Amino acid sequence: MRLVTFSAGGDTTFRLGALTGADRVLDLRQAAALRGGAQDAFASMRTLIEAGPRGLDRARALLDQQPPEALRAAAAVTLHAPLPRPAQLRDFLSFEQHLRQAFEASIRVRASRADDPARAEAALRASGRFEVPEIWYRQPVYYKGNRFSISGPEDTIVWPAYSEVMDYELELAAVIGTGGRDISRQAALDHVFGFTVFNDFSARDAQTLEMQGMLGPAKGKDFDGANAFGPCIATLDDIGDPYDLAMIARVNGEQRSRGSSGTMHWKFEDMIAHASRSETLYPGEVIGSGTVGDGCGLELGRFLRDGDVVELEIEKIGVLRNRVVRVGG
Repeated sequence: MRLVTFSAGGDTTFRLGALTGADRVLDLRQAAALRGGAQDAFASMRTLIEAGPRGLDRARALLDQQPPEALRAAAAVTLHAPLPRPAQLRDFLSFEQHLRQAFEASIRVRASRADDPARAEAALRASGRFEVPEIWYRQPVYYKGNRFSISGPEDTIVWPAYSEVMDYELELAAVIGTGGRDISRQAALDHVFGFTVFNDFSARDAQTLEMQGMLGPAKGKDFDGANAFGPCIATLDDIGDPYDLAMIARVNGEQRSRGSSGTMHWKFEDMIAHASRSETLYPGEVIGSGTVGDGCGLELGRFLRDGDVVELEIEKIGVLRNRVVRVGG
């Protein structure tokens, strides 16, 4: 299933739905009411996740039945972030190509600002600070993101006032369905509810400065709407192999990159096993993959401009589209 959070008409209440194809959405709570069944599991995406396998089985049965009164035209609804407030947000760094290219880009950007760029570049390379650290190959690394700064499909992202350099990041995100502690790598995917597209918007200049303090990121990632998710959560059975998905980034309709989830060095099994060591993971937590190779402007030397429309597409999930605007010049 491809599950969405939506509103319709003038009603701003968030509702839980399932996409029936390209043009219709099934209102799951309404469908359950029409069939005379309990509706609590369909109050929101979070309640469905917490309902576990039984909730998903009931949702599948309703999707098979598709009571006509509960079907809505996709053009008549507004999609929101499928999980409007995650229980937790962890963003990992699992693509080696991205890491290496981001370091290279950082060297070039910093050297270009020096009086003698060639000499500055040589010094930066000799410092060793821009080599992939050995710890990255020993264990997955992550930071905890702001679970309140969430946006969804078609939302406008307001450029933070303290930044001059805005960027996008194309990521695949897993949503935890079944909680647990000390989850084994072999059992990890059994704890996944589904996958969604994640755009980890970044204020690069703020991030570059604060990371020198050896803690973070903070304001480089912390601003309203910085964490964009959508357009849906595709359940694990619908995704199939999560490591065989095409990942495409476009800006204003121009394709900027094309990658694959198959190039991950660390898999979701590794991330979940690592994060759950002596710590309980809960239903509704989000695990970000980190940026796919070539999946951000930093790697390509092309940052965002006022009014740019960013489209991130992942096979079997869909397209997450957002416009970035500056307010007040």
